[in-house]
Amino acid sequence: MRHTFLLFCLFTLSFSLTAQERVAPIIKDFGAIFDIPTATVKPDPTQVYKIVVDVFTGAEDPTDLSFGLNNVARMINLHAIGGVPAGKIDVVLAMHGGATFATLNNAAYQKKFGVDNPNAPLVKALKDAGVKLVVCGQSLLAREIPLESVLSDIEIGTSMLTTVSTYQLKGYAVFRF
Repeated sequence: MRHTFLLFCLFTLSFSLTAQERVAPIIKDFGAIFDIPTATVKPDPTQVYKIVVDVFTGAEDPTDLSFGLNNVARMINLHAIGGVPAGKIDVVLAMHGGATFATLNNAAYQKKFGVDNPNAPLVKALKDAGVKLVVCGQSLLAREIPLESVLSDIEIGTSMLTTVSTYQLKGYAVFRF
């Protein structure tokens, strides 16, 4: 009888954990996460979060979202679900490396990969949420990408290195995706 009760408890617990749905409170269509109401370590909703993210990971398949960009959406959604108001998170992206291709406008992406840029709606959603998006000018030119091929919601920086160092010296925490 005791084993049956334990099996029932394990089954119920595993079902309740797997049945939970993902939520996306700020970046609605991207970066969905799980709410953990019983978490005891949460972000401080009174703190202003200043974060510069070194985004270097793209996608292996050109039809997929850039892992790094989607992870930024997750980070913002996680802070929101943890109680941080949207106005208390200030995020700057310094995109380079494999993430450079995610910054291409649709025409340039189509020319390179033969498909629409799946990251364009994510870039717009991040921008609409107040994220400052900057692509490394060095990465663009090293990959022979014309500067005018970048999505209009993305600024061009001198480099990822100078973008990160500038914001880090302004007190931003540095993440790397």
